[in-house]
Amino acid sequence: MLSPDSKSLQPKQKGFSRASRRSFLKTAALAGTTISLNALQYSRVYGANSRMGIASVGTGGKGWSDLTGVAASSDVDVIAICDIDHSMNHLGRAAEKYPAAKQYSDWRKLLDQAQDFHGVLVATPDFMHAPIALAAMHLGKHVFCEKPLTHTVHEARQMRKAAAKYGRVTQMGNQIQSHSAYRTAVHWVHQGMIGKVKEVHSWQGTRPTWPRHCPRPKGNDPIPAHVHWDLWQGVAPERPYKAGFYHPFNWRGWQSYSTGQLGDFGCHILDPVFKALELTSPTRLKATAPALYPDSWTDRATVHYEFPGTQYTLGPSIPVTWYDAVGISPPRERLGNIPFEYALPASGSVLVGEKGSIVIPHVAAPRAFPEENFPADQLPVIPTVDHYTQWAHACLGKDETTSGFEYAGPLTETVLLGTIGIRYPQQELIWDAEALKITNHPQAQEWVSKPYRNGWDPAWL
Repeated sequence: MLSPDSKSLQPKQKGFSRASRRSFLKTAALAGTTISLNALQYSRVYGANSRMGIASVGTGGKGWSDLTGVAASSDVDVIAICDIDHSMNHLGRAAEKYPAAKQYSDWRKLLDQAQDFHGVLVATPDFMHAPIALAAMHLGKHVFCEKPLTHTVHEARQMRKAAAKYGRVTQMGNQIQSHSAYRTAVHWVHQGMIGKVKEVHSWQGTRPTWPRHCPRPKGNDPIPAHVHWDLWQGVAPERPYKAGFYHPFNWRGWQSYSTGQLGDFGCHILDPVFKALELTSPTRLKATAPALYPDSWTDRATVHYEFPGTQYTLGPSIPVTWYDAVGISPPRERLGNIPFEYALPASGSVLVGEKGSIVIPHVAAPRAFPEENFPADQLPVIPTVDHYTQWAHACLGKDETTSGFEYAGPLTETVLLGTIGIRYPQQELIWDAEALKITNHPQAQEWVSKPYRNGWDPAWL
């Protein structure tokens, strides 16, 4: 149970909890790698005989599975847990399972004690991923961060740069990447089984439970005693508390907190596409979607991307199309050798190649067509690995991560560019990845980054 006399559970005022830390972070942003080399006196990994101390920010929902997944390693100690919700679905449950861990409501106070742990798990709503993860990396911590990696394209680029600059071990929480199904599909493409890939279609056709395409609720409700509402809002614009509309789950439907259907599922479903084809950044995109409400995300959209070609694609560029809506699936006539009588999965991808097509369901074993050319019992199957303990073991020098921010950053940027395209349907957006700029649409460019709530703007962005 929660400790009743724990000062760390008390809410704090806006801004950073210690002026000294703010000064340190500002210095870090200006001084470059000298901070990580001189002020942080430990190496990137700790050696085979060491243990990994972790702190978890966000202990409900995916935070719970991330925490228990990483802590399943016999090399890991849970040092600290943090959540704005003290109920038994959040901090209370984590405190019961890990009674020796220090408890916090405010992630900034947790980072005041950064000397106590080596790595941080970030499993908050999307809009708080970058502020917490960037602060942790600037303090020399390894980071496991939920998908999508960030709320804006600019934040995703900063996460990638920070991980490289400070030499931190990172992993995005798109754990299906490590499942046998996705790993097997990637292997098939890399083996040249269907030849060079000509086009890709990816879709998410199931109905989310969170609100979409609707106005923001009016009025306010009493804030529950176990919820620190101001801390939950963090860098987002201030909103009145409405029971059931934001915390603990329905935040996914609102633009200020989430990245919508594409953001929620794109880092999963597009992941084996990125891995298989070794994609980087698109050069252009165009979306089809209804006009957005001012605060909520759409209930349907299509985004057409064009990427530079790679060694696994045919021609100088490769088209990748994303579809999301209840019951949606790509046009059957575009799917190559897949017979019309084959029932496509509710969500997944199809890679159309010179010699055949691969269906990658979300989540089930991939299928290759025409089946007479690819007997299922003769195809290689790649085993599942543990996405969670892989990160902890990589921090200890025993493994390597497969969704580090050098990879997860560009994947997230692509997904979030799609969410910008959804704001400007039927308008082609030209993307200069190196300059981090939509070159032909000044209004769309404004969504590449965002302002933070007054008093929460971090010095390192």
